[in-house]
Amino acid sequence: MNQMKSLIFCFLFVVPLSALVAADPKPAAQPKGEPTNAKEAADRKAAQAAAVDEKYAALVAKLPPEEQAWERVLQENLGGFYLPLYKAGRIKGTPQAWDYVKDVPGLPRVLLIGDSVSRGYTLAARAALAGKANVHRAPENCGPTANGLKKIEIWLGDGKWDVIHFNFGIHDRAAPAADYQKRLETLVARMKKTGAKLVWASTTPVPPDTKDGPKAAEQIVEKNRIAAEVMAKAGVAVDDLFTFITPHLAKVQNPKDVHFNNEGYELLGKQVAAAIEQALAKP
Repeated sequence: MNQMKSLIFCFLFVVPLSALVAADPKPAAQPKGEPTNAKEAADRKAAQAAAVDEKYAALVAKLPPEEQAWERVLQENLGGFYLPLYKAGRIKGTPQAWDYVKDVPGLPRVLLIGDSVSRGYTLAARAALAGKANVHRAPENCGPTANGLKKIEIWLGDGKWDVIHFNFGIHDRAAPAADYQKRLETLVARMKKTGAKLVWASTTPVPPDTKDGPKAAEQIVEKNRIAAEVMAKAGVAVDDLFTFITPHLAKVQNPKDVHFNNEGYELLGKQVAAAIEQALAKP
């Protein structure tokens, strides 16, 4: 009798347990959530970047030679902040300021030079001038005049330009006035040698409540005054973006930031396009 009870006990408890183990030999995989430490976060970020790089390289490899050449210029100049953003947008097919521009024969060629604000209005300006001009832009966030002196030959490239619309200001806000003036004069003289019509864009306002405080806003006003004097002396047309956008700032400029929302860049882009059309219309 005792032996029979033992057999029944084994059947009820041991056999069902074995059956369960046999039916599900592997534990369920845990879902991947947020990284649990800095190394895991860094590894995940690196893996994502590597995947983007691989897709971007595959895309570039299929491009015509002249487009591949442009991509190499971007790779060498966009830098550690903008290049990853550009690559991610490129593989998604999102239109970007730095996209390769295939010139439409017979249309004038326009070059935009400027910082991140200029980058922001490039697509809007390009759209406004569609069918009227081939609108290119320098292959980086051009930054201050000091960077302009180093990179202007790369930005100008080998092609002929009909109009160059340019700005340096926000990144020069703390530069000594004399240095800013001298560097600006040098850049204007170099661009004039291209034979292009030049259009200077005044620097858009810096809000007084940015991290740099009210002084930065005052510095931009000073730099615009210096630039206006340089342009008047050199006979360069002025696209006064500062005055144009000021009435709209409350609605179109990001809070405590020099940059603009989409509506702001649309407004600026259309104004830039109008200034370029005016320059093209002049003999």
